[in-house]
Amino acid sequence: MEKKPEPDQKKVKVKLEDFGKGITTEIKAVKNPSFKVTTRTRSNIIYDKKAGFLRLGGNTEDHSFINISQSKRFMQTVAIAAKCHSFLEQNLHTSIRGLFYQLKYSLGDEIDENLFNEQTESNPLIEDLEVALSARRESLNLNANRKGVLVGNMRVIDKFGDGAEIDMSKMGRSGWSIPSDVDNDIEFTDIKAKYVLVVEKDALWVRLNEDGFWKKENCILMSTIGQAARGARRMIRKFADMGLPIYVFNDGDVWGWYIYWTIKTGSMNLAYIGRDIATPEARFLGVTISDLERYDFLKSMTMKATEFDLKRAQEMLNYPWINQHKEWVDELKLVIKTKLKLEQDSLQGPRLTFVDDYIKEKINGKLYLP
Repeated sequence: MEKKPEPDQKKVKVKLEDFGKGITTEIKAVKNPSFKVTTRTRSNIIYDKKAGFLRLGGNTEDHSFINISQSKRFMQTVAIAAKCHSFLEQNLHTSIRGLFYQLKYSLGDEIDENLFNEQTESNPLIEDLEVALSARRESLNLNANRKGVLVGNMRVIDKFGDGAEIDMSKMGRSGWSIPSDVDNDIEFTDIKAKYVLVVEKDALWVRLNEDGFWKKENCILMSTIGQAARGARRMIRKFADMGLPIYVFNDGDVWGWYIYWTIKTGSMNLAYIGRDIATPEARFLGVTISDLERYDFLKSMTMKATEFDLKRAQEMLNYPWINQHKEWVDELKLVIKTKLKLEQDSLQGPRLTFVDDYIKEKINGKLYLP
């Protein structure tokens, strides 16, 4: 049973209040109000080889009010902080789109200008605030996109609404929809599984769920439904913290492989919360180009890699978190050499249930990639 989550929103509410007090104190002292954030530029993103994930480096910058180039951005960030504080006080949630509309108003009768004109203005400032407060947006009562499903022998206690206890083994064909916030007012209990199987595509998840794969193999069966959303990545991290092995089952192309690496090491655009959403312990089951030698029928199931695929493969070879693994270097070079790719759906070629055998063989034989 996982430790009961701490009330993150209460801590973040205090952080927001301290953030505001710091600014007002500087104003009262007739000083230039400012706050410091770690820069989120690509040059300040570091692969922490020891920890196994992407994180921000030590470069920082000051955002101040009495600076012509920064004054509007400063004011907008403070407005976002104030609005998020009100959300926490009211115990109400919204999306980053909803926040934009909450703040898209005129500055006054005498000023013909909106605080925000486009959501592209507010989005990066939310990230600035996350970095400045060392807090995820979910704890600011801002929801990200909800995407992903799971099923398995475990229970969820969701304190939203009537505080229902949900049995994940009785979710039928639909599964449990993973929310964007899996930390606040939610608890995961009675987890009786040997491992977690993360499947890229919903269609393959449905296929495995129909077979009762998770029952027979005693695993948590999860799908990210394509690129993993923040909530799904955070959920995978939490499973790993509970000591469950994480196996990822994706397409045999650079895009399926890249989805795996965002789960394993995090991504550059979310490096500021890398520790919370990366799972370096994850292992890749497949599909791989080297599977063509292991399963002969797959040779008739290949697709031609595009020039864009090949360019992406070359780019991935240059990433230090990937090229440190010989197995991955070999796979990427195989793509470039053969100009082929494979979908995980192709494993249904011999018979629909062959997917089950493939996964079991890979796990039992430890035929996975780092």
